[in-house]
Amino acid sequence: MKQEKQVLVIFPHPDDEAFGVSGTIASYTKAGIPVTYMCLTLGEMGRNLGNPPFATRESLPNIRRQELKKAASIMGIKDLRMMGLRDKTIEFEDDNQLVSSISSVIDELKPSLVISFYPGYSVHPDHDATGRAVVRALEKIEKEKRPTLYAVAFSQNCIEDLGEPDIIHDVKNYISIKLDTLKAHASQTQLITGPWEEKLKQGDKEILEHLGTEKFWTYKWEK
Repeated sequence: MKQEKQVLVIFPHPDDEAFGVSGTIASYTKAGIPVTYMCLTLGEMGRNLGNPPFATRESLPNIRRQELKKAASIMGIKDLRMMGLRDKTIEFEDDNQLVSSISSVIDELKPSLVISFYPGYSVHPDHDATGRAVVRALEKIEKEKRPTLYAVAFSQNCIEDLGEPDIIHDVKNYISIKLDTLKAHASQTQLITGPWEEKLKQGDKEILEHLGTEKFWTYKWEK
């Protein structure tokens, strides 16, 4: 794994980081590499309210805020930035304003690596809108000075269009952290994490590979 100076993670929802990159994040923080997480919303429109339900539509935003803080702590993230945008509306945000807020954090931190979604290949409109804004912010930077962008993609056509992932991180040593990060987002993940833990105890190779591997595409810049 390449040595980084500063990593900036930008996703729209609490738990986006847990599913796809929490092992990678933990590998960086454990190596002493600072990671900043810019989370654009509180995920207040999340479809789940706990199982059995322990949240309401009114209480969910604050619950997800606390879950996100807990998840960040588990991963070793000391710089968590909750941007306060509204869930499921990122695609309708003023694009220039969103790009400007991302650019200001990039200018402040000067990360060597940015992690976000690959626009057009990440299924949810908030995911794609976030990825597009990140790409636009990074395009403003001279190519020689531009940080690397690791893009998460999981649409059905991503491999057909983008090819195989450029970066494959083996994060099996961080599976316990990954599971704890997922469990921190309890309002959304309770139905998932229990069966996964049980399968791991049984030595299920498929779930070990699923949780223990994180894949990224390096963004293909046009300019």
